[in-house]
Amino acid sequence: LKFGQLALSESKGVFVKIGIDVGGTHTDAVVLSGTEILASHKALTSADVKEGIVKALDAVMSSASLKPSDVSSVMIGTTHFTNAVIERKHLSPTAIIRACLPTGTGIPPQYDWPEDIANLLGNHIYSIKGGHTFSGDEIHSLDDGEIHSVIKDIAQKGIESIAIAAAFSPMNPVHEVYLANKIRAEMPSANITLSHEIGRLGILERENAALLNAALGTLADAVVSSMKQALLERQIDCPFYVSQNDGTLMSADYIARYPALTFASGPTNSLRGAAMLSKISDAIVVDIGGTTSDVGVLANGFPRESNSFIDVGGIRTNFRMPDIMAIGVGGGSLVSADGKSVGPKSVGHRLVTESLVFGGNQITATDIVVAAGLETIGDTQKTSHLKPEMIKAANDEIHRKIDDAIDRMRPSDDPVPVILVGGGSILVSQKLNSASKIICPEHAGVANAIGAAIAQVGGEVESIVSYSKIKREDAIAQITQEAKAKAVLAGADGNFVRVLDVEETPMSYMDDNAVRLRIKVVGELKKLVKS
Repeated sequence: LKFGQLALSESKGVFVKIGIDVGGTHTDAVVLSGTEILASHKALTSADVKEGIVKALDAVMSSASLKPSDVSSVMIGTTHFTNAVIERKHLSPTAIIRACLPTGTGIPPQYDWPEDIANLLGNHIYSIKGGHTFSGDEIHSLDDGEIHSVIKDIAQKGIESIAIAAAFSPMNPVHEVYLANKIRAEMPSANITLSHEIGRLGILERENAALLNAALGTLADAVVSSMKQALLERQIDCPFYVSQNDGTLMSADYIARYPALTFASGPTNSLRGAAMLSKISDAIVVDIGGTTSDVGVLANGFPRESNSFIDVGGIRTNFRMPDIMAIGVGGGSLVSADGKSVGPKSVGHRLVTESLVFGGNQITATDIVVAAGLETIGDTQKTSHLKPEMIKAANDEIHRKIDDAIDRMRPSDDPVPVILVGGGSILVSQKLNSASKIICPEHAGVANAIGAAIAQVGGEVESIVSYSKIKREDAIAQITQEAKAKAVLAGADGNFVRVLDVEETPMSYMDDNAVRLRIKVVGELKKLVKS
């Protein structure tokens, strides 16, 4: 995609952005001028990526009376890659090369993977000599003969997607880089993922993340191509970005290389959108959709990250994922005849045909809201036969489940502000004991698209340092600079980069006062001007 001429609106100091979130059931879109929402749109997600994005663009641009040249940038959030792993679709056969011998033989790659997805990738596992210790010293040097034999075997099998993981590669990536160069020399078209570029220190989870990323390579090329074609079809000649699961952006070329970094970007976008809409930076956010409610914590305007391993389709990974609790309560959740059971089964996107108010025969949470007289949706007479005690029981159960999730997620025993977003936010009509106040801002239904539109560019560096060898303040300053450099390389304006999070974890089982130090920075997107 070529960068077109500077939009007239931007030349006047207004940065007009379009945010699009392609979810499993709905595609949402917004137009932002600064923080002002000029237009929004919500529609069912289409099977064709390009078609869905084109329709979303047409809707919001028409509503906001925008010309293609008025658009400065487009930000897109997508669940395609998460869904591919969960549904076991569009995954390529993938080989894994682990450099760790003679140590690191206790647990082989893909050890605890579900059998179905392991078989899809093919169980092409290779362990070779190599890797480093936490201090960056070699465990064993690489063996070119051994490497050549592995590459030859992978090539003979016709495998194009390859993941490489070496022991402690985030501390010293030289072996992973060397292996990648050797593979590219013999297999120029290979799709290669280096684990140190995508995961954190733990080798098993980092290796799993690299495997999933490599397996998604072919799908990523197709999805990115569809996104580009959609913009070109509407003559929108500007840069576009895709939102990551930590609330920051990556370029189109970047997502083609690292599609797995979009895992859980939907809930992340919703939390970021909630922060902007409510102007509250520390709160609990409840994103209520058709099938589930995602409950997350806003800390300093960004989602609180999970400190535990993240399960993606039954596979343990260590991505920088938001700490999200999903519960089976949504607008399409099925309600029992006595009202005492709500969810987790749901009609999902079939709500518009299967719920009572839309002419179906399934009692859903949406029908309960309508029957209680809280909302006017569809044919309200279709719920007139529901008994008052049943309606009350169902309404109480909906609030009990949401309140319980908030209680489990809040950082302390004190009540916290709760922000409701998502199309299903109409389900909450009563007081929640865990909430100090409940906010349902205007445009809450498209908070995810807003989150995509306002996303910033981030940089993160994680390392193990020895405070016996380097002063703490010097180590923090050095790693902060590395993180800022990453952010600028990804497209951030170097003048507006700030430290978002500093995490220090003492490594009590290591010598030399070793500490795992992780620093994350974020910055505003650098505005691109035609030279």
